[in-house]
Amino acid sequence: MTNDQLLAEIREANLTYLMLAQNLIRQDKAEAVFRLGINEDAADILASLSAAQVLKLASRNTLLCSFRVDDNLVWSLLTNHTQKKSGSDATNTLHANILMAGRISEVL
Repeated sequence: MTNDQLLAEIREANLTYLMLAQNLIRQDKAEAVFRLGINEDAADILASLSAAQVLKLASRNTLLCSFRVDDNLVWSLLTNHTQKKSGSDATNTLHANILMAGRISEVL
């Protein structure tokens, strides 16, 4: 993959994220804040962006979104790569969701 292709992929990911974020915020702001892992001020800013502003932000050469999964436990639960299989897939996914939901307080 060339550098230009990589930048094009980043821009596309940014545009997709911004459009998704705006739609989620406009439908249900509280749920969007939770799902996106952003605070209410950021949600208000995202919701108020014009199409031109969204395109300008999307054209940046860095990703605007980030993974909130930052520890091995959550990755292991989500990918079922645990050393000891202590539960079902559904239980592991639920456990991972609970751990990530607890991190919303870091944003607020």
